[in-house]
Amino acid sequence: MDRSWLIADRRTKEFKKGVEDLLMFAFENGYNEGKISCPCLKCAHSKSWNARTVKNHLFQYGIDETYTCWIWHGEANSAESSLPDESDSSVSLNQAYTGMGEADEVDDNFSSDSSDFMNHVKGEHAPLYPGCENYTKMKALVKLFNLKVKHGMSDSCFSDVLLLIGDLLPEGNNIPSSFSEAKKTLYALGMGYEKIHACPNNCLLYRGQINEDETTCRICKASRWKLNKKGEEQEGVPAKVLWYFPLIPRIRNLFNTPQIAKDMTWHDIERQKDGKMRYLADSETWKDVDKEWPDFASYSRNLRLALSSDGFNPFRGNRIDYSSWPVLLSIYNLPPWLCMKRRYIMLCLLISGPTEPGNDIDVFLQPLIEDLQQLWLGKQVYGAYKRDSFLLRGILLWTISDYPALGNLSGNVIKGYNDCTVCVDNTKATRLVHYRKTVVMRHRRWLPPHHPYRKQKTAFDNTVEKDVAPILLTGEQVFG
Repeated sequence: MDRSWLIADRRTKEFKKGVEDLLMFAFENGYNEGKISCPCLKCAHSKSWNARTVKNHLFQYGIDETYTCWIWHGEANSAESSLPDESDSSVSLNQAYTGMGEADEVDDNFSSDSSDFMNHVKGEHAPLYPGCENYTKMKALVKLFNLKVKHGMSDSCFSDVLLLIGDLLPEGNNIPSSFSEAKKTLYALGMGYEKIHACPNNCLLYRGQINEDETTCRICKASRWKLNKKGEEQEGVPAKVLWYFPLIPRIRNLFNTPQIAKDMTWHDIERQKDGKMRYLADSETWKDVDKEWPDFASYSRNLRLALSSDGFNPFRGNRIDYSSWPVLLSIYNLPPWLCMKRRYIMLCLLISGPTEPGNDIDVFLQPLIEDLQQLWLGKQVYGAYKRDSFLLRGILLWTISDYPALGNLSGNVIKGYNDCTVCVDNTKATRLVHYRKTVVMRHRRWLPPHHPYRKQKTAFDNTVEKDVAPILLTGEQVFG
């Protein structure tokens, strides 16, 4: 069904007619006029309203442009028909691997990951029980997990609630019978995680063949286990934990959805290329990568990523000293209206502890860096849009952070008299005694030689600026 009117101007008659068609389609499929899932950009199907409120939301906020199949309003899910069934996928995968050299090894996790995800997609929009119109299995599980986190429900309590709901619902319902079974359902979406023990002083991670079985840190000799009030070790209770959400399985799942797999090539195929700065693909950094690695740039499905990190205290209202550092990855292959959507920003690391990691954050970034290194070499992925197997590669283009986090990620000095990451030793800093602050001065050095501001003494620091701007450091000088 053609949905081109969804991206038209909201003020046009076509958009108004399209909204009417959407609501009429929902009514014809048995949906109650007083409770319709709202597809506007603000609600994003998370809330249901009456028909009038839904219409007002669509005119005010617009509709999600990716919502081309009205699955929340009664239309059959086209994902099942667009995705190959298990027999077709096995044939296409075998054909894709035919002719590979002996050096090209097939990833053992490839077919199993794809099969699990396809089975999940097929059952995702199945009704919670026969005849249910308001809830699917996935929608019900997501809401229940939100309640579990919001109210601090224990795992055993959550299992009992699932059993009770299963008994209350009609026969043939799809509700899991335990917390572990509910988690397995979400694992197919790449929502699994690893709990990695860490040294309480941020010296190392207890992972790999060298450190995995150790009980004390070989650097600072601190215990791996948490100490009780008497100073005794509580064996089995780690002093510090890193939560790692593996990157590669989640990227594979993105390419297993036909529309997302198509959107991953938007930056190269559909982007307007007229020499103007319209998107990140027009930036100098992007062009430098294309010039340096032309074989990487020639394949539009290869990923361009950005890393972002910052810390916050989730218990600030309770006056508890605690630090939580999430590390996020953004995908810039996507169109600009999608790349900043929450569902496409991937949480990869969660560093929790009584204090922030500081400059030791590189210790916690190790598993993510290893995945990024594997991604640069290439991983076999199935693309649902073209129905083929290909070697996916990715590169980390940028890091996005505030100035303190920049110092932690790069290891640069960001405080004191040399706190400018550009000038470094040539920073012209002045100490304000009465304010007890160090400020960076001499910005007029970057102005043209004959700029009038260079001679205005009273407007600045009572000096005439005659110096020229310092020369930027090279990459070798920065790492040296």
